[in-house]
Amino acid sequence: MQKFIFVILILAVLLFGHSPSTTLAKEDAAQKRKALYLKTAAITHIPWYYLAAIDQYERNVRFSRSTLPDPKGLQGIYVEPRRWVGALNPNSKTSNPTLITLFNGFGKDGDGDGKADQDNPEDVLYAMAAYLMPYGVTEDDLKIALWNYYHQDKSVAIILEFAHMFKHFNTTDLSGHAFPIPRNYRTDYQATWGDRRGWGGIRIHEGTDLFAHYGTPVRATSYGVVELIGWNEYGGWRIGIRDPQNIYHYYAHLNGYAKGIKKDTIVRPGQIIGYVGSSGYGPKGTQGKFPPHLHYGMYKYNGITEYSFDPYPHLRAWQRQR
Repeated sequence: MQKFIFVILILAVLLFGHSPSTTLAKEDAAQKRKALYLKTAAITHIPWYYLAAIDQYERNVRFSRSTLPDPKGLQGIYVEPRRWVGALNPNSKTSNPTLITLFNGFGKDGDGDGKADQDNPEDVLYAMAAYLMPYGVTEDDLKIALWNYYHQDKSVAIILEFAHMFKHFNTTDLSGHAFPIPRNYRTDYQATWGDRRGWGGIRIHEGTDLFAHYGTPVRATSYGVVELIGWNEYGGWRIGIRDPQNIYHYYAHLNGYAKGIKKDTIVRPGQIIGYVGSSGYGPKGTQGKFPPHLHYGMYKYNGITEYSFDPYPHLRAWQRQR
C-alpha cells in the first residue's frame, strides 16, 4: 500500500511539476494570507485586494533581492528597521508602539498584544494600512498614497494591476500556467534566448520563437492583466501581460487579437489572446518578412529595473503539463 502511494506521488510530480503536498501547502498559505487581508480590511476599511496587492508586490521584489529576508512565509511587506521605529528613535530595536509613535515610526500594533513587532505579519500589514488610511479608500486616493510611498509610477501601476486581478478572481492563489500553443496545433521551437539579432541594430534575442501555421491560436500562459497591446516595429502586433509574480509575458508577431482582448483585460491561463502571424520589422502593417511564428518573452521587474530571462525551460515544463 505504501509503495502504491509512493508511485502515485511520483506520477503527480512528473505530470504536474510539484507534489500534492506542495500544492496543498501553497493553497493553505494563500488562504491564511487572505484571512489576514480580510481581517485588516475590516478594521481599516482599506479593500482587502489592495492590501493583498501591496503584499504580493513586496513579496515579488524581495524574492528578486537575495539580501532581504525570506519572502516565503505569511509576511511580504518589508520596512527598513530604522523606518519602523522612527529615524531619531534612540532604541532601534524597540517594539513599544507608544515610543515608536512618539518618534513618527512606521510600526503599529495590529494584533493588540501591546507590541509593534516588525516580524509579525499582522503588525506589518496593519502598519501599511494605517499609512494608507489618511489618504482615503478609493483607488485614486490609494494611487496617491502608493506614489508617496514608492515614488515610482511603475510600482504603483503594477500594484493596481494586482489589485484588479485579486478582486476579479476573489483569490490571491493565481499561480497556474499553460503552454501558449493548444495541444492539437503543431509547433516547433528551440532555445533561442540570447541569440544574435541584426534587424534594427545588433542586439540579443530576448525570447523563444515558436514556429506554427498562420492563424494558430495563441494562449495566455498565466493569469494577468494586459499592459500593452498594439503595434511595435520590432514585434509587430504584440501583447504584453503582467502576471501576479511580477513577470511580464511578451507575445509578438501576431496576425491579430482574440475578441475582447484590449488594454487592462484580465486573462487566465489557456485563454486565447491572439493568433500566430509574421508581423513586424517595419512600419505598421508590415507582414511576411520571416516565417510565421510566436515570439514569446519573459521579463522580471525587481522594483528597480526590468530584465529579460530565458523562457525556454518554462515552456518545456508547461508543454509537458498540457
